[in-house]
Amino acid sequence: MAKIVIIGASTGGLPAAYEIKALVGPGHTVTVISNTEIFHFVPSNPWVGVGWRARKDISFPLKPYLEKKGIRFIAEAAAKIDPQRNEVTTILGTVVPYDYLVIATGPKLAFDEIDGLGPERNTVSVCTVAHAEKAYEAYQRLLERPGPVIIGAAQGASCFGPAYEFSFIMDTDLRRKRLRRKIPMTFVTSEPYIGHLGIGGVGDSKGLLEHEFRERDIRWYTNAKIKKVEQNKMTLEVMNEGEKDIPFGYAMIIPAFKGVDAVAQVEGLCNPRGFVIVDANQRSPKYPNIYAVGVCIAIAPPEPTPVPTGVPKTGYMIESMVSAAAHNIRASVNGEPVSSKATWNAVCLADLGNTGIAFVAMPQNPPRNVTWSKKGKWVHLAKIAFEKYFIHKMKKGVSEPFYEKMILKALKIKKLE
Repeated sequence: MAKIVIIGASTGGLPAAYEIKALVGPGHTVTVISNTEIFHFVPSNPWVGVGWRARKDISFPLKPYLEKKGIRFIAEAAAKIDPQRNEVTTILGTVVPYDYLVIATGPKLAFDEIDGLGPERNTVSVCTVAHAEKAYEAYQRLLERPGPVIIGAAQGASCFGPAYEFSFIMDTDLRRKRLRRKIPMTFVTSEPYIGHLGIGGVGDSKGLLEHEFRERDIRWYTNAKIKKVEQNKMTLEVMNEGEKDIPFGYAMIIPAFKGVDAVAQVEGLCNPRGFVIVDANQRSPKYPNIYAVGVCIAIAPPEPTPVPTGVPKTGYMIESMVSAAAHNIRASVNGEPVSSKATWNAVCLADLGNTGIAFVAMPQNPPRNVTWSKKGKWVHLAKIAFEKYFIHKMKKGVSEPFYEKMILKALKIKKLE
């Protein structure tokens, strides 16, 4: 009987648990270790930040749904991985042995790399639902006392989509409240140009997003490094423009990501930033019984940028990683060679508040076979539909190609528009 352990229970870890359990069958055990007792749909966090969603709308408790599928659940953060003994130890001292380990932890948020950055300091975030709730509290104060807004992504960030989405969602909400004229907005990013997204752009992402910024009177700074954040003032170093002090009454910044401590400290498992090095089969080259999926894996940037940028791991890509890892674990359990590989294609629906942009990049990093981007209200509607669909299926414990279904759903909505 094989013991399969998964660390993490978000958009990578939870589908991995369901798919692996379905593939290996009842003769083997699957255990999920998580630092939280709830699942929440991360792509909805920007909506939480302006009050369009609440925690109850996008989350549910993990234990009853996992146990219903025969999956053991341990709501304790992983503290140590011992690849020699094949054990994970939690912060409460629980020792969990494994034959196969799947790391799906997501990132450590590196707010500490910039003086004054983060929810406990001078900026807010939408990286977690708890952060998004704090962002909404700050937003309510902004509505009472309007002032300048800064939204963006710090140097080393690898998740630019939520920053763009939050800019346009807030703009839409402020216009509906007739307060936009009182609140100037500035977008700050480490990207070399608007719409780079950490992957060299997708189709006409530069033109589409710049057009949206111009239409909505949102200023921007690219090639920007955040030096420090004080109360109501952000100091930037902008390439070819020098140092700038930007005042704000509200600031939401996506930080750089790192690997979580329990993973980063394993010798030979990760790159210097703590991201797990994997081969084409999602396995660690040094520890073949350790797999990794999602934001926690190492992917080299497609090109150097003047200010460091990371590489995003989008939902469709994560889905293909999960499926590859699950099928390879089943093969290994059955004594067969591993052969499944992730596609690493990118499909993204970016909500702009009252419209949206769909991006398709196959593969994610250039050169590509397919590059496509389109704008329309159908994208906004499709993202809402997918949120409900994904949460519903996760409660049902169904593992399936969600993002493929999302594409079909989006195209159906587009025809109806």
